[in-house]
Amino acid sequence: MCKYLFTIILTLNLINLQAQDLEIITTPGNPTKLINDGYIEAEVKGGTPPYTYQWSNPSTPMDANRAEGLVEGIHYTLTVTDSEGKTASTKAKVKSQSVTETFNGAFTPLVEGLTDFLFWDPFAAIGIYDPVVYNKSKNVEIPGWKAGVKDQFTLQEWKIGNQQHVNKGDTIATVLSQNDGAIAVVAPENGTIKHSIKEGAVIYDAQNTEDLIETNAHVFGKIKYDEPVILTHPNGDPQTHPIPFIVIWLVVGAAFFTFKMGFINIRGFRHAIGLATGKYDEPDAPGKISHFQAFATATSATVGLGNIAGVAIAISLGGPGATFWIIIAGFLGMSSKFTECTLGLKYRHIAKDGKIFGGPMNYLKHGLERRNMKNLGKVLAAVFAIFCVAFSFGGGNMFQANQSYKILATQFPVLEGFGFWVGVILAILVGVVIIGGIESIAKVTEKIVPFMAGLYIFGALVVIFVNIGNIGQAFNAIWDGAFNATAMKGGFIGVLVVGFQRGVFSNEAGTGSAAIAHSAVKTNNPPSEGFVGLLEPFVDTIVVCTLTALVIIFTGKHEAQGMGGVELTSQAFASVISWFPYLLAIAVLLFAFSSMVSWSYYGLRSWTYLFGKSKRSELAYKLVFVVFVVIGASISLGAVLDFSDMMILSMSFPNIIGLYIMSGEVRNDMNSYLKKLKNGELFKKDKANKEEALP
Repeated sequence: MCKYLFTIILTLNLINLQAQDLEIITTPGNPTKLINDGYIEAEVKGGTPPYTYQWSNPSTPMDANRAEGLVEGIHYTLTVTDSEGKTASTKAKVKSQSVTETFNGAFTPLVEGLTDFLFWDPFAAIGIYDPVVYNKSKNVEIPGWKAGVKDQFTLQEWKIGNQQHVNKGDTIATVLSQNDGAIAVVAPENGTIKHSIKEGAVIYDAQNTEDLIETNAHVFGKIKYDEPVILTHPNGDPQTHPIPFIVIWLVVGAAFFTFKMGFINIRGFRHAIGLATGKYDEPDAPGKISHFQAFATATSATVGLGNIAGVAIAISLGGPGATFWIIIAGFLGMSSKFTECTLGLKYRHIAKDGKIFGGPMNYLKHGLERRNMKNLGKVLAAVFAIFCVAFSFGGGNMFQANQSYKILATQFPVLEGFGFWVGVILAILVGVVIIGGIESIAKVTEKIVPFMAGLYIFGALVVIFVNIGNIGQAFNAIWDGAFNATAMKGGFIGVLVVGFQRGVFSNEAGTGSAAIAHSAVKTNNPPSEGFVGLLEPFVDTIVVCTLTALVIIFTGKHEAQGMGGVELTSQAFASVISWFPYLLAIAVLLFAFSSMVSWSYYGLRSWTYLFGKSKRSELAYKLVFVVFVVIGASISLGAVLDFSDMMILSMSFPNIIGLYIMSGEVRNDMNSYLKKLKNGELFKKDKANKEEALP
């Protein structure tokens, strides 16, 4: 008995020793006080090399014992597996050294929590589809090929016959480069080869404009895998293309309003232009600004970095096909803007001193109160106002100042290290404008918006005209990419979601922000502002975003790897106009400045709704706002900006709930307005002038 007991104890001790055989020692490091530059280095003792490292940081490869670019102040996990399958896990974090690192680390979990909510995928949750990205096949392409490479590649020899099986690691073919000679092409997985071109044919020629534009012009075959392969991040986690709940919320809302209002985005377009150009401006109507000034103010808040950087990100993730879905998102968003801007003006309040208070806070509170939903209205209005104030300080202010300085410093290196002073100058300029109120903001934006939009559109048209011979291939790439996307770009669902996501994020339709500016217009007819409002997604998304996309596609930069945002757009312009990046930097500065002054008004109206309408309350907000301009330009805030940026998406929840409830009222008002328009009962300048001319 004792012998057996001794054997059991000895066996358990051996098992315990084997379990402890793999030991991980981590060494965190924080080289500077800048955010997101921490590292953790791991030393493994015991076990049998080689080791596999699986970090919780997605960008760290599985063969790396050092993770870099880490957020200071949060825990990262590491699981190490040796060649015999033994595993051990540990946690470590990089200590913060500065206030900005501390804030960044504190806000990172909040951002992750908001992301889990806003980007939750209900379809995947109930099992309708699998969001994990699988590759059932892979293109056979020129090894190491990059967009813009100045070379010609010819297929020298197929090593594996057409429709023949190949094993992972086998040589498939050899490609002849004019610059580098023969290059071997190796199979990434087991599968069946399909040839696309014959031996001796040119695969890619940098001098051929068709090759420049065509998606996957560097591909000359395909491997159909024996089993679908999951695409993974460098750390081994599977890649997913979820359908975010927030995108569904905004797109479904926009589609609903489009049908509810009888496609007013098409029927009302001509009249909207007439209103924006001043044909129906009523000089004696209550309000402070003209239709065009409201349009310019609201457009200045949306036309900005999203149109330049956001579109480039969409194309780098979803390919040219994302452009099609960006346009559809803009088209549907026109109806959302019509609905919210109509209500914004209908439920505005004009105080005795002439100040105007309007927007979602008003129509959510008073509009729902009329429907015996007083408590719901109060809650939705307060929630909206809180989110709006938060975004005005972050995405509407600090982000704009931060990106403006970075872009200026990139193009004008002499400004490097002078972020604080750039912020001070910006703050003074913003302060001078916003102290004057909505009239001052409107006067500035009505001058800046046409200039900056004209400058950008002119540059885009020049690039497109120079590459006009590529028009057929470019539009084919957009159409084919929208409906026949490859798995590497996330498939049809991935491209659709990326396009819609960038479209709705860019034009802000459904968030309610524009209704605040439009509530200050001189008019007696609330639906008139709905018509003006629907022009904003058209200009912002259908015109400016589409032009950005066409510039990138026409110049062939959509195939560039490892590049996105402003850098990608800038390079696309520079390929035709070498000095345009300098002009682009100035345009971005104007975009950002106009966004800041517009969002200062949106935030102010939400602030006064929450904290009172006194002069002291307004002054407090304006002072805090200009201080945040300096902070934004001076330091990197990472997750703080990400958190505030998500507030604008959160604004859409209370806003769209209210729009759904009041959509019938908007439709009735719209029909009544259109009847007056048809009968000639609306004020019109040429008609008024004729009446004045009569004796």
